[in-house]
Amino acid sequence: MKVKHSSLALALAFFWLLPFVAAAQAGSDDERERYTAEGQQALATGHFATACADFEQLAKLDPNVAEIHANLAVIYFKLREYERAVTEIRTAQRLKPGLPKLDSLLGMSLAEMGQFTEALPHLDKGFKQTADTEVRRMCGLQLLRAYAGLGRDDDAVETSLKLNKFYPDDPEILYHTGRVYGSFAYDVMEKLHNKAPGSIWMLQAQGEANESQKNYEAAIVAFNHVLQIEPGRPGIHYRLGRVYLTRYREGHKQEDWDAAQREYTAELSVDSSNGNAGYELANMQAEVGNFEEARKDFEQVIERFPDFEEALVGLGAVVMKLDKPQLALAPLERATRLRPDDEVAWYRLSQAERAAGNKEAQQKALEAFRKLHSVTPGTLRRPNQDGEITPQQIDANP
Repeated sequence: MKVKHSSLALALAFFWLLPFVAAAQAGSDDERERYTAEGQQALATGHFATACADFEQLAKLDPNVAEIHANLAVIYFKLREYERAVTEIRTAQRLKPGLPKLDSLLGMSLAEMGQFTEALPHLDKGFKQTADTEVRRMCGLQLLRAYAGLGRDDDAVETSLKLNKFYPDDPEILYHTGRVYGSFAYDVMEKLHNKAPGSIWMLQAQGEANESQKNYEAAIVAFNHVLQIEPGRPGIHYRLGRVYLTRYREGHKQEDWDAAQREYTAELSVDSSNGNAGYELANMQAEVGNFEEARKDFEQVIERFPDFEEALVGLGAVVMKLDKPQLALAPLERATRLRPDDEVAWYRLSQAERAAGNKEAQQKALEAFRKLHSVTPGTLRRPNQDGEITPQQIDANP
């Protein structure tokens, strides 16, 4: 597994060291004060080459001041002169071993130089022990690079999981951890292909991969090949139904619609506990206006899986179509309790409350819908949590 990313420009987090420079030399002369002021100003404005020159002069004037070398290390890191950064870090640590954060910067510099084995203990310490969220973030990203460079894929995945937990909305974290997951999955699939190229598991993986890439014909061939080897294998007819239904929604060919129904029905004959297949059949009945049949199908699913939130929302919709708003209230209220962030459930509940004459309850449900919908304006279709089923949606813009 290979992971590449650019140098971490956020080394500015280490500039906490600056206030110590001016005070480091008691009775400093005009020259020292000038270099200090100019260096700090250059750093503040991002002119790192100028800052480098000023701090190098300070290091010549006061070679035994640890903070000067520490600042130089940060500047060299920013300038991508990692070997010089390492030299300055080691000098600063020798002069004042207690300076914090330099150990993390040392690990990042070594990682940038490709010295992953030496970098690991410093990065691991910075990632696990520091209270500084930005330092932890940078150490985590460099840990991904180090583990990938050393071929330690399991450790890279473990670190990715922790990074996603600490920084769930960070675009850079999401990008790099996504690459780790994708690379790890690819390696595992390659191993599966090499060890068992004609196995059911390989064929199923090929079908799912082709489905995700919208290569529907190839997916159908792969899934049918699985059924030829093991006709009663659970889940495969359901996957075929998904492929046919997706292709129908793109091409609107009746044969795909019919095939989807056929496969979902076949799945239930193989595995009657597949609630997703039952849900899809109910949803398809509702789409073509067979509301009484859809109601029966939704109720059968909910009887077996009482917390199937999408099915509860679907049942509420078809009962409303049958002009029985009072019967729609219970499933829709349960759906909003199970998933309070489901705007479709709240909107349908507001409709049911209005039809039932409950004005106050209608307003409450409508306000909940409006609050959720304002977060993602422009669409009423929100993804279901696992992506495995067709989500409920509102056709018209309210």
